[in-house]
Amino acid sequence: MRNVMLAFLALLALRGAAQDPIFSQFYATPLQLNPAFAGSSYAPRAGAAYRNQWTGFNTAYRTYAVFYEQSITRLNSGIGFQLEGDDAGNGILRATRFSANYAYRLQITENLAVKIGVEGGFLQTALDWEKLVFPDQLDPLAGPTLTTTETRPDQLNKTVLDLSSGLLLVSNRFWLGLSLKHLNTPDRGFLLANDNLSGGLPIRYTLSGGTELSVKRGNKQNQGSFISPNFLFVSQGPYKQLNLGAYAAAGPVFGGVWFRHAFGNADAAILMFGFRQDMFKIGLSYDHTISGLAGTSGSTFELTLGLFFDNGRKRSNDLNDCTKMFH
Repeated sequence: MRNVMLAFLALLALRGAAQDPIFSQFYATPLQLNPAFAGSSYAPRAGAAYRNQWTGFNTAYRTYAVFYEQSITRLNSGIGFQLEGDDAGNGILRATRFSANYAYRLQITENLAVKIGVEGGFLQTALDWEKLVFPDQLDPLAGPTLTTTETRPDQLNKTVLDLSSGLLLVSNRFWLGLSLKHLNTPDRGFLLANDNLSGGLPIRYTLSGGTELSVKRGNKQNQGSFISPNFLFVSQGPYKQLNLGAYAAAGPVFGGVWFRHAFGNADAAILMFGFRQDMFKIGLSYDHTISGLAGTSGSTFELTLGLFFDNGRKRSNDLNDCTKMFH
């Protein structure tokens, strides 16, 4: 199974066409979803996430992200910065992306606004050729061989420009966002473009939304409680996924349950639990695989950390505070 996976990674790496990693705790890394989320909190915040996917495949995929964002109230704007990394096959294929985000808020009514976000950054891809195993090295009788007919590319490290945009409709009751990542379809492959095998990274369409139902109002001493039904739909090339579920918080404790469907098959059930105290927040999630990979791929674990730099001077009726599940 490991050699088959290495062969798959070899073809994937050379062609440069792949699906972006998506965190199960997508609310903990909002800039990964939509650049319009920049400045969507009344106080500055920072966060980090680490994902270990399919542990049964011996470090198949590991993804991390760190970000910082804040609102600039006097300019009706928000800014943000994010660093993402993805490691496939224990170092065979590494992708690193740094981006800067800007969002402008257009007030429609007292309780409704539209945010327009743009994002620009650089995507670097690195390939460790010596670790690759190609299909012609997999002999069903003799086993793996050392020779291959594949030609080693001259360039095994590539950096390209990456551009994205997004819209976000926010109110004191709900949010609904649409983003387009990789607008310029950056070519991160290692084969020559004229071989008709590298078409660039496909545009990723992301639609997300939800609402918040207050159970108990909070105050200076207590954080209150609420339930947030929400969804996430992602489409990139031939890949599609839909996450449906709900997030809930009661005082310092929060949790959530989601179901992820990949349209070709039911993918995973997601369970999450976390704790928040003062400016610190930590969450841990577990993806239980229910697709055909169940029993071989293992599970997926994800850890997120958050820092919320609350200065204690929150403005009343601030739409930047409408999405508490993203805090």
